[in-house]
Amino acid sequence: MTAEVKPDPLPADVPSLPISPSFRRPWAIALALSLGAAVALGISRFSYGLLLLPMRDDLGWSYLTAGSMNTANALGYFLGAIGTPWLMRRCGAWVLLMAGTVLAGLFMLASGATTDTATLMLLRVLAGAASALGFVAGGVLVARLASLHPHNVGFLIGLFYSGTGFGIALSALLVPAALGAAHGNGIAHAWQWPWLGLGLACLLAAAVMAWPARLIGDSARSSTDRGQFVLRDFGFGLGSYFMFGAGYIGYMTFVVALLKQQGMSPARVTIFYVLLGVAVLASSRIWARMLNYFKGGESLAILNLLLAVVTALPALTSSVPMVFASGIVFGAAFLSVVAATTTLVRHNLPQAAWTAGISAFTTVFALGQIAGPILVGWIADTSRGLEGGLMVSAACLLLGAGLAMRQKPLGTNA
Repeated sequence: MTAEVKPDPLPADVPSLPISPSFRRPWAIALALSLGAAVALGISRFSYGLLLLPMRDDLGWSYLTAGSMNTANALGYFLGAIGTPWLMRRCGAWVLLMAGTVLAGLFMLASGATTDTATLMLLRVLAGAASALGFVAGGVLVARLASLHPHNVGFLIGLFYSGTGFGIALSALLVPAALGAAHGNGIAHAWQWPWLGLGLACLLAAAVMAWPARLIGDSARSSTDRGQFVLRDFGFGLGSYFMFGAGYIGYMTFVVALLKQQGMSPARVTIFYVLLGVAVLASSRIWARMLNYFKGGESLAILNLLLAVVTALPALTSSVPMVFASGIVFGAAFLSVVAATTTLVRHNLPQAAWTAGISAFTTVFALGQIAGPILVGWIADTSRGLEGGLMVSAACLLLGAGLAMRQKPLGTNA
């Protein structure tokens, strides 16, 4: 028997707002906002998995150095997450979303203009910081939108984060095409052209979502206030999210390299990555009822457990159907973990505390992503190889599931 899902009542501190015609189609606004997630993670972060091997081969990097590029990105993301609440109170969510998206695009353009490893590392840090600003601000804006439509909270929040899938799918198509064009024109460092294309895609996304995002930013400015967020109330949830950050990023950074190492053709690798991205787009509908229903860490636990299983698959078998199943299920689940933390904050805190709560979860997420690529890259350089690295990622996700099960709704924590 399926449990009846009752919508949350509108939080008491949500301002009473006149509903404009634009807000009668909240899915359209959430879809536009999702371009912020597409830039922050799908393009700025995950496209690097497609460029890791070309850059490693051209610049003579080890796997540790190659993995450290995503660690640098996560370090910037961590610094950006720390500064977001302070900037949010002064600039507002809309300004922060637009600034973060535009800056991420500019830093990626700059990555296509240098071959110096130290400069590339710095640009990855800066792109990560810009991405965090846009990601947290976008999460706050979509949480406000969801408060005006409490019967669709899980779907709207999930729709925002599923935009990452659009960025992944776009990257999967754009990067090989740009690499092929660069090789065809005799470009010495062919991997630079994809960076330029990805940077332009970020700027285009900023232009498309500017007006819809402004509607939310102008309608509910009160949530940039300081809100009370007590770390110990969310200790197990934060610990689970840290382990998720450490575990999932190993898969997203190195799975393409592993598939190529196992002999998968470039065409199949492209299809694999596109399907992963499409699955992310579908995730907002798949998990919406679960995100609405559970008020504690149950959603985090279920998703982390599922991800642990499918992360191990490419390390255990090179069977094409199994590997493709791994990518599709991973794509359908991993961004819903991010959505689950936003709904956890929304279910358990007043609106004035949402920025602080989302920022706290984003910060531990970034810390996990700092550790993950270094750990997996270090293991990949040993005799255990990339397969051993992915098994460690799966273990991190499994531990995250165990921690999440201990996160209770605040009403039962007293």
